[in-house]
Amino acid sequence: MILDVNALSVSTRDGVRLVDDISFSLSEGERVSLIGESGSGKSLTSFAVTGLLPDGLSASGSVLLDGVQVIGAAEKALVPLRGRTVSMVFQEPLTALDPLMRLGKQVAAPLARHLGLRGSALRDAVLGALEEVRLPDPQRIARAYPHEISGGQRQRVAIAAALACRPRLLIADEPTTALDVTVQAEILALLDALVAERGMSLLFVSHDLAVVSRMTDRAVVLRRGRVVEQGPIGRILSAPADPYTAELVRSARELDAALETP
Repeated sequence: MILDVNALSVSTRDGVRLVDDISFSLSEGERVSLIGESGSGKSLTSFAVTGLLPDGLSASGSVLLDGVQVIGAAEKALVPLRGRTVSMVFQEPLTALDPLMRLGKQVAAPLARHLGLRGSALRDAVLGALEEVRLPDPQRIARAYPHEISGGQRQRVAIAAALACRPRLLIADEPTTALDVTVQAEILALLDALVAERGMSLLFVSHDLAVVSRMTDRAVVLRRGRVVEQGPIGRILSAPADPYTAELVRSARELDAALETP
């Protein structure tokens, strides 16, 4: 079991629960999605899993990441896990990447920190990571700053940095929301291929049922910070057990039909 979440809650300083008693697990090589509308607690759950909650929020319950308890752990105990055991790809690469640092250095950072690479070995690993995400002219990309490349290329760089140290679990938090439709399809295909090639586990955060049906095998449906149901994605889409899930499925189908109407 790479991830075991039990009775996870996330609260503000005033005691308001934004995520309430969430439980789910993720096996080695499994793909699970967190589904729900904005404000359902999807992203907060993914941040809590890695110990990266925003200031002012605290987590309770249990999150075992490769057997290590994340809740209440000191930062120095979690740093070694990030990049090797788990990595994240965020929805907005322009904010995830440092605008003042060349892209090659940003991909190099986890390789140097976690694998101890230096010199030519580090340069070769950076170029290899950029090539693996199908970026043209990796040497040029490595010398560039984030604003000098397209949004789709920035997201590929972010994926390269996340996967550089070959983590066992990838968390993708709405990774295509900020991209246009054509680029979205390319990034999803890339993530799908890389996860399959490496046999990684995947926790995919999204509100898009069409995307999660393509990317994951099992879904956890959230509403207002609570789990309303979870199960195989095929069953969730064909026979939802909860009225909220049924409404999500119905709305998605109506949207698809409207988009297909000339």
